[in-house]
Amino acid sequence: MSSTLTRRHFLVRTWRAGIGLIGAAGLLSMWKLLQPLATSGFGGKVRALSPRAVKEGTVKEVPAARGYLVHPVGGDLIALSQKCPHLGCKVAWCESSQKFECPCHGSKFNIIGEMLEGPTPRGLDSYPVEIGSDKLVYIDTSSKKNGPPPGTITVDTPTGGASCTGGQA
Repeated sequence: MSSTLTRRHFLVRTWRAGIGLIGAAGLLSMWKLLQPLATSGFGGKVRALSPRAVKEGTVKEVPAARGYLVHPVGGDLIALSQKCPHLGCKVAWCESSQKFECPCHGSKFNIIGEMLEGPTPRGLDSYPVEIGSDKLVYIDTSSKKNGPPPGTITVDTPTGGASCTGGQA
């Protein structure tokens, strides 16, 4: 038997190797497709930041959670959705008025998400917050709680300055 590789044998081996690689890539793709979705992004628990990073009376945006971490004066950390319950526009925290303001239709909310004015049907939705073993805040975006109904005001809202969406606060 000859130890030389004929052209025919070389082509057969090359085709087999190519088909094997395509099959392996297909199996790997199928394996990744069948894996459960990770819960480390929106729709699961989102690691935010250290509780010390949110001082009393401040608001910090957490883009991965599509929301805000709020530390009202004399209260615990709260995670609020950035989505306005009216039509889903992104509300923003306005430093000058000390309110969350919806740029689309003018709804305004206090620091803990209670509705102050506008066409929105309720206050801002919230998410559960927990401190992990790594001493960081985790926001559970898979468990949304509807915002309080209109007329629910439990914290004093400072008069503040000018509105960020126009007009006086």
